[in-house]
Amino acid sequence: MLSLKVKQSTMVRPAEETPRRALWNSNVDLVVPNFHTPSVYFYRPNGASNFFDANLMKEALSKALVPFYPMAARLRRDDDGRIEIYCDAQGVLFLEAHTTAAIDDFAHFAPTLQLRQLIPAVDYSAGIQTYPLLLLQVTYFKCGGVSLGVGMQHHVADGASGLHFINAWSDVARGLDISLPPFIDRTLLGARDPPRPVFEHIEYKPAPAMKTPLQPSKPGSDSVTASIFKLTRDQLNTLKGKSREDGNTVSYSSYEMLSGHVWRSVCKARALPDDQETKLYIATDGRSRVQPPLPPGYFGNVIFTATPTAVAGDLISKPTWYAASRIHDALIRMDNEYLRSALDYLELQPDLKALVRGAHTYRCPNLGITSWARLPIHDADFGWGRPIFMGPGGIAYEGLSFVIPSSTNDGSLSLAIALPPQQMKLFQELFYDI
Repeated sequence: MLSLKVKQSTMVRPAEETPRRALWNSNVDLVVPNFHTPSVYFYRPNGASNFFDANLMKEALSKALVPFYPMAARLRRDDDGRIEIYCDAQGVLFLEAHTTAAIDDFAHFAPTLQLRQLIPAVDYSAGIQTYPLLLLQVTYFKCGGVSLGVGMQHHVADGASGLHFINAWSDVARGLDISLPPFIDRTLLGARDPPRPVFEHIEYKPAPAMKTPLQPSKPGSDSVTASIFKLTRDQLNTLKGKSREDGNTVSYSSYEMLSGHVWRSVCKARALPDDQETKLYIATDGRSRVQPPLPPGYFGNVIFTATPTAVAGDLISKPTWYAASRIHDALIRMDNEYLRSALDYLELQPDLKALVRGAHTYRCPNLGITSWARLPIHDADFGWGRPIFMGPGGIAYEGLSFVIPSSTNDGSLSLAIALPPQQMKLFQELFYDI
């Protein structure tokens, strides 16, 4: 573990008076896990004497919290027990920490427990109204570099909205105006009245279980490890070229082929029986899919889920494009009609908490993939340059993975994934066998 000392802890509040109000959460705001999504940015020193000056960071944060005031709020329950965001400007936690480690001690920036220390921990025991929705930690390394650890409560924002805030904060730190103010009203994603779902919505049904339980593992071997694997542009092009195998004439995107390759490789690494059903959960941003489109800067969660299913034997025995075709067909379905139906389906559920995904969702024989490939994850330049890396600060569940773009725009993509150690070893070999 890291030797890390927190030197200062500050609750940063908005610089001006902000609206005091309760913010209603849509069904897709509530069907996410009640935890803080962890991410970490790394920055090399640029020679400036005020490199990542904490006071400058906090002053800019305070200004950015004025338009983005829900970030400084707290959660609470309304009279019906539904979680809402109570905007009362209580503030954001900002920690300043120092470590004797160097940035280069983090091999490939895999989301390990060591990396997790760069993000403030949350005490959930005292109830939802007690903790900040945003936790930030600037850690100064002995090499002169810095990390910015972010823990963002999932009910308040998804990846796109979270990055909108972080990037706006960095603009303010550079003396710029916020170019796109947040749109703060989640009723645009309300269900229809009366709700009328027209699809089955298997994405919210229980995940397939193992038909035959896996061999009992040795005591202590049920641990999960997180690794990160990079594919170059050439490797991705080779993978995309495989959509032509066996005379197939349909062209699939690089993302569909990559996801299909991951799904297939994980099934092999897990040694799933041929008749075992497996479900892939693909986080899908609904912003451009709903009609009319949401206003630019819509602030909240707009994550729906495409869930292709297949039997392992088909995924393993058929070419990679078969897995990609299952993914393609599931993504194509995610249009306005399907997403509106999903909101209505959720409205009719007696308890949304029962649908929240967790360890039981992604574990063997299933898998989750979240792509950050099209998100502006490297735009947080606070005045001392862009980050050399940004990625997940931890992976909460076995079988969950993230696709991360390169900070140098070289066309490469990295996959961060959590699997048991023995499966990880096999997966690595299969993943690079393109």
